[in-house]
Amino acid sequence: MYKYFTYKLKVKGIIMELIRAIREENLESIKDIIALTPEAMDGVDENDLPIIFVAAKNGNIDIVKYMVEYSKVSMNMVDSKGRNILHFAALSGNVELVKYFVERIGMSPVEGDKNLETPYDIAVDKGYEDIKNYFADVCGTSIENMYRNPIRTGMYPDPSIVRVGDDYYMVNSSFVFFPCVPISHSKDLVHWKTIGHAITNPDWAYLDELEGGRGYWAPDISYHNGRFYITITYRLNDDGKVKRKQIITSSDKPEGPYNKPVFIDEDGIDPSLFVDDDGRRYMLLNRGARILELNEEATKQISEAKMLYYGDNKRNPEGPHLLKKDGYYYLFLAEGGTGMGHRISVARSKELFGIYETCPYNPIMRQFNEEGAIQRCGHGKPVQTQNGEWYMVYLCGRLAEDKYTILGRETALDPITWTPDGWPIVNSLKGPSTLQKKPNLPNYPAEELGKDDFDSEGLNSMWVFPRPPQKDAYYISDSKLYIKGSPAPFEEVSARNIVLRRQTAFDFNAETKFTVPELKVGQYVGLTCYYDENTWLVWGVFKGDKGCLLQIREHVGIDTYDSEIFAEVNTGDELTLLVDTKGLKRAFSYAVGEEEAKEVINLENVYYISDEGCKIGKRFTGAMVGMGVYSGKDELYVGFEYFDYKPKNKY
Repeated sequence: MYKYFTYKLKVKGIIMELIRAIREENLESIKDIIALTPEAMDGVDENDLPIIFVAAKNGNIDIVKYMVEYSKVSMNMVDSKGRNILHFAALSGNVELVKYFVERIGMSPVEGDKNLETPYDIAVDKGYEDIKNYFADVCGTSIENMYRNPIRTGMYPDPSIVRVGDDYYMVNSSFVFFPCVPISHSKDLVHWKTIGHAITNPDWAYLDELEGGRGYWAPDISYHNGRFYITITYRLNDDGKVKRKQIITSSDKPEGPYNKPVFIDEDGIDPSLFVDDDGRRYMLLNRGARILELNEEATKQISEAKMLYYGDNKRNPEGPHLLKKDGYYYLFLAEGGTGMGHRISVARSKELFGIYETCPYNPIMRQFNEEGAIQRCGHGKPVQTQNGEWYMVYLCGRLAEDKYTILGRETALDPITWTPDGWPIVNSLKGPSTLQKKPNLPNYPAEELGKDDFDSEGLNSMWVFPRPPQKDAYYISDSKLYIKGSPAPFEEVSARNIVLRRQTAFDFNAETKFTVPELKVGQYVGLTCYYDENTWLVWGVFKGDKGCLLQIREHVGIDTYDSEIFAEVNTGDELTLLVDTKGLKRAFSYAVGEEEAKEVINLENVYYISDEGCKIGKRFTGAMVGMGVYSGKDELYVGFEYFDYKPKNKY
């Protein structure tokens, strides 16, 4: 044991000598050290940076080339932030070193780290014009003409897309949130605006008794004979015999209103609609890819479901979509489960009900890099642009601190190319891209949904509720949103009127302002960070026996925790509540009237506001933030002056 520790100390000293030689650019000394102690190349510097990264950042191309070509160092290493060696070569500012790694080692200038920063971004941020211009040549375009995945951040899972003329429409799952199934519009496939919802009538939502994570799963949007069709799985609780039904609704306008949904009593999930050349209409849904025929109006099932193909991976095959092209029926499937290892496969047949041939390039989309920022890639649908290009939208997920999916599953976009033997592959089988060349389409303005001053007649498209609100749940007057108190506390399925928006970034600031109302014991009002009825927190005013108390309530599973009391406030006080979020950390502050905000507490780990944060129920939705009031059996309205949400993530 003594000899072992002596040896370790000796190697540590040699590593320090190697780092010194790198910084002094002493190649001969480096050669001697590597020859006598090759394991020194496994070392790290005082910042835990691998030796080869230290050399790359230092920028001496002769030293780096020697280490790459004459030591056992691996070129697929990443540091704790997910940065690879090309990130550090870009930091050096040495364009010849950058060229070496791109052209001889095969590194990509658009591979992102855990914060989605790429070597290309580094060159731009540092103002290294020669590296920036070189990357533009490699990528075939400037960074200004690229987009970054995910294209739809926050809770936008299970995307389905359709093009009508020059317009693109997309739908995503909404689970128990109301209004149900957001419909987004774009003209460039990159920037999207929510224009409506598939179900806006509370009487047609059927969500009142459903637990979090149930409700509306994996919608599909299609267009036929001047009409838009949306089909969705309606997922019930597990306490009955029937757990899944399919819903179809339609409208002559993409934004709606859509007609009253009809139910198709067929078990399964992830339905999609397909119209063949003869005009016959079909629904596909999972257990592999099963198909059933519908009547002409797509309101009734007229055949039994039949299996077409069970998939390539043969684990959790779902999300089937059919595309007819060049005499083939192409069948796209999501496989492997919606967590890590999710993927997209494809098969084809000359006949709709024929034998489907598995694509030799499967999976055509999957994240193979376990260190990559963008994971869980699957459930995709192709679309062809008016210019003949092909793209696929698909779901993905990003982890906070490598463990927690706070933002839920998001939507990404990558190009499809067709092989000489007629198979579609996504992003050249490289997995999800971070930076990608924009489609050849006109620019479309980004959706701006930061601060809401409640100056409109109604709530804008960012706001949702857990299940339909009460009919008199809110009103807007004098630029204030008046929210009616929920009759049930937030941990109950019967809680209502909580006004929420998607958390779209790991790091954000949010604040709201209201006048403290006259409260009764047990009532509360404030800013909420919300996942579902099982996991949430409220930062606000709680009425206790001793008055109106400013504190935090956390609810995790079946347990509720109240923080210390930070202040007492009075009825009539103008109170501003703020939360500063960085990953799993949340810092809370407040201000009364015009005084400066006071920070009162940091919560270091709100892991529970994530998919992985609790073992109760279905959890693959996403974190929300917003405003809420609990009043119990008494009627209480609280007027909020504004809600401001500011994402802080650079990318």
